[in-house]
Parts: sequence; structure tokens; C-alpha cells
Amino acid sequence: MSSHTRVKKDKEIIGDYETQVKEIRNQLVEQFRCLEQQSESRLQLLQDLQEFFRRKAELQLEYSRGLDKLAERFSGKIRSSREHQHFKKDQNLLSTVNCWYLVLNQTRRESRDHATLSDLYNNNVIFRLAHVGEDVIRLFKKSKDIGVQMHEELVKVTNELYTVMKTYHMYHAESVSAESKLKEAEKQEEKQIGKANEVSTSLMRHDDRPQRRSSVKKMEKMKEKRQAKYSENKLKCTKARNDYLLNLAATNALVAKYYIHDVSDMIDCCDMGYHASLARTLRTYLSAEYSLETSRHEGLDQLEGAVDAMDVRGDKHRVMDMHSQIFCPPTRFDYQPHMGDEVCQVSAQQPVQTELLMRHHQLQSRLGTLKIENEEVRKTLDATMQTLQDMLTVEDFDVSEAFQHSQSTESVKSASSDSYMSKVNVAKRRANQQETEGFYFTKFKEYLNGSNLIVKLQAKHDLLKQTLGEGENNSPVTMLPPTLPPKPGRMRKPRPRSIFNHKLFNGNMEAFIKVLTAPYLAPMWSLCVHSPSILQPPPILHHSHPPSSHMASPSLGLPRPLPRPISTAFGLFSQA
Repeated sequence: MSSHTRVKKDKEIIGDYETQVKEIRNQLVEQFRCLEQQSESRLQLLQDLQEFFRRKAELQLEYSRGLDKLAERFSGKIRSSREHQHFKKDQNLLSTVNCWYLVLNQTRRESRDHATLSDLYNNNVIFRLAHVGEDVIRLFKKSKDIGVQMHEELVKVTNELYTVMKTYHMYHAESVSAESKLKEAEKQEEKQIGKANEVSTSLMRHDDRPQRRSSVKKMEKMKEKRQAKYSENKLKCTKARNDYLLNLAATNALVAKYYIHDVSDMIDCCDMGYHASLARTLRTYLSAEYSLETSRHEGLDQLEGAVDAMDVRGDKHRVMDMHSQIFCPPTRFDYQPHMGDEVCQVSAQQPVQTELLMRHHQLQSRLGTLKIENEEVRKTLDATMQTLQDMLTVEDFDVSEAFQHSQSTESVKSASSDSYMSKVNVAKRRANQQETEGFYFTKFKEYLNGSNLIVKLQAKHDLLKQTLGEGENNSPVTMLPPTLPPKPGRMRKPRPRSIFNHKLFNGNMEAFIKVLTAPYLAPMWSLCVHSPSILQPPPILHHSHPPSSHMASPSLGLPRPLPRPISTAFGLFSQA
């Protein structure tokens, strides 16, 4: 019956762990799906924008040609008329005719402007949107590769945790079994010794003594074997439990780091340059529209406000808030004791104390080296990110020069002739950008690997430091390994708070005296405090019960200092 209960308990523990790991893996899958959907929505947005500006460029070109035909039709009509010859001769135009001429000139000007706008849409805005789409696809692939690596690391640590948990359960079961066998042997030995004492030596036959001695020796040998087996299994169980607790701390630290920092960093990689590049593209559109028609400022100001309000962090937080179920950190892995095992801490008793001390010093040394190396990688990463930001935020969206007119310039200025949008400059800038991106992702991958290792080692180091009781000076003298953790005791009810809400030490002595004593004794207490020559204790202190060590000394009327800690360990616990 007990064996059936134990198997059921083990299955419940393993089932709960597998359920928790399965939920985390489902979250990881959903995270990739969410990021992929986000990238697809961005690509769809970019495709819609390209189609919109392509159609608008066609409309602008058609409108430009229609305006040009309209102006040419009426200009030809005017040139063939007699009034035109007369007006051309003396240049004395009527106000209405002059307005008519200005209307035609404005129509020709609008025709040239709309042709310029169509050229800008085709050769600048759509060109930029195509580049942004390429960047979205490329950055998502690189970010996904890093995400897959981080997910594999999480799966690896959860599998390791599962292995050490199973090992701990196995050794603990063997330890419990060996303990029960040892107790059984002790009972048999006590029973055998009791029987031997009941039989009197005088009544025992001479030939029975050697046989009874032999049975006692056999019982002692069996007890010694079982005692050795129990000690061996107990040591294995302690080591297995320590490994389980250390891996548990490392796993929880790595999972927390992934959900709190790594996911955010991975989304930042997907968003790298997207908002800035799209903002530059839309600012190009804004510049063209503002230069074309200033009377449309009201509608364009609204779009400019939206462009100015583009925020990388804000968008990222919105995405994460919309999908909070898959981006929120999961619950921590809890320690799962086996068969009522009440030890829930790393044990630092001999013979594992020396091993833990050596392991603690090795972790401390390695952490120092890793932190220095990872800090250098982080500095390089920050510098590379700043370089990328400088590339992606260059202010090249002003196209007002394309709308400047002169009397000698009748042809439409091509927007593709701009120095920034020339093929040579574009190819060079694109190559520099992609090269910098590659270097950034390499360093980012190196930084993630280093930080993951630091987090795991730091978690183990902190747990070992707490277990070994290491002080701030890191001196081996102050390291007092605790005994096995005590069994949890009963919860005590809190004592009722005192009605005297005054501090005795480091407080106002006179105020405390006034509250503690009767009003008519306050002057005498004040006199005792201010006059050291008066050494007699006041009558109010003669209680029926012994005075507390935290009360004022009745012999001097002064606070009695607290005794010094008996040992360094007491000082450490008092600081905690």
C-alpha cells in the first residue's frame, strides 16, 4: 500500500513539472508566432503603402498631363487671337485678362509640380518602402535564429532540471529504504539482547553460550552493514538534493531573465530601424506635400503629428500588452520534496562542505572574469547600436529643392538625381548598414550567451553564499556552515503591541519616563536623569517580576548596554 502511494506521489510531481514545462514551451511557440504575425502585418502595411503611392503617382501624372493640355489649349487660343497681338504690342493688359494669364501660368506651374510629385513617389517613396520591407524580412530571420537558440537553452536547462530531480528522488527513495532497514536491524538487535538478559547465566547450559554469542555477533555485523549502507545512501541523497536545488535556482534565474530582458531585446532586434526608416519615408511624403500645396497644412499636420508620435518602445509595449498571456513570465519552479523530505535548502555539512566551498570560490572567480568580458561586449554593443541609429536617423527627407522653379527651367527635375538617392550612394549606404547589422547581431549573440552563463552561475553562487553563511568580507574565517535546516515549527501568534509607543534606546528618555510613570513621579525621574549623584532607584521600578534587560538600569537610572554577540555567527544573523 505504501509503495502504491509513493508511485502516485512521484507521478504527481513529474506530471506537475511536465505540465509547467509544456506551458513554457507553448509560450515560446506562441511568441514566435506572434512575432511572425507582427512581421507579416508590417510587410502587408508596406505593400499597401507602396501600392497606394504607385496609384497616387499615376493619378498625379495624369493630372499633370491634363493640366498641361488644358493650359496649352487656352494658351494657343490666346496666341491666335487679335487681342493677344494687341496686348503683346503695348503690354497694357486689363486686370481681368492679367488674372486670366496668371491662372494659365499657375496651371502650368501646378502641372510641373504634380509631375515632380509623381516622380518623387515612384523614384523615392516607393524605393524607400521597398528597402524597409527587405529590412523587416532580414531582421526577422536573424532575430528568429537568436530566438531559437534562446529557446533551445531554456529547453536544455529544463531537461537538466528534470534529470537532477529524478536523480534526487531515486537517491532519496534509496535513503529512506536503507533507513527503514537499519531501524529494523536495531529492533532485532535489541530484541536479541533482551532475550539474552532474561536467561540467567547459572541456568543456561554450557553448550548454548557460544551459539547465543554467535547470533549476537551476526546481528551486530548486519547492523554495521546496514548502517554503512544508510550512510552511503544518505550522502548520495544529500549531494543529489544539492545539485537539484542549484539547478533549480539556475533554471528559475534563466527563465526570469528570458521573459524580463531577452524577449524585450529580441523584439528590439525585430524593430531595429523599422520605425526610423518608415518615419523617414513618411517625412519624405510630408515634405513633398507641404511644398506642393501649403493650403493643405491642416490635414498634413495631423499626419505629421502621427509621424512625430512614432515610438519604438511604445509600440513594443503595446504588442506585449495585447499578448500579455504569452509574454508574461511564468511561475517560478518550486522545490518538490520527496516523500515528506523537510530539507529544502542546500546542505553544507561534512563531507560536502569542502566541495561546496571549493565550488563557491570557483564560481566567484569565474563570475569575475565573465562579468568583465561581458561588460566589454556590452560597451561594443552600445557603440554599434549608436552607429546604426546614426545611419537610420539621417535627415534626408527634405525634398523642397525639387519644387524650386526658375524662368529658364521648364523641365521636371528628377528626384532620382538627388545625391543621397543616387545608385552609388545607395549601394554604399546599404552595404555599410548591412555590415554594421551583421556585426551587431554577432556581438548581441555573444552578449546573450555570456549573460545567460553569468545569470546561471550567479544564481548558484548566491545560493552557495547564503548556504555557507559568507560575510561581506568574504573571509573563510567567518564562513560558518549551517547544520541541517531545522524542521518547520509551529507558527506563533504575535504578541499584542504595547500601549507605550515609545522607543527606549536612541529615544527621548524624559518622554519615555513621563509615559511609563505616574504624573507625580515625573519630576523625581527628571532629577535622577540630570543628576548622576542620585543613584537610588525610583519606587516605581520595584515590580513583582524581574526587570527586562531592555529596561533602564535601576541602579544608575541610565540605559543598560546590550551584551555583545557571543560569536560571529550571531552577528551575522542579527544583521540579517
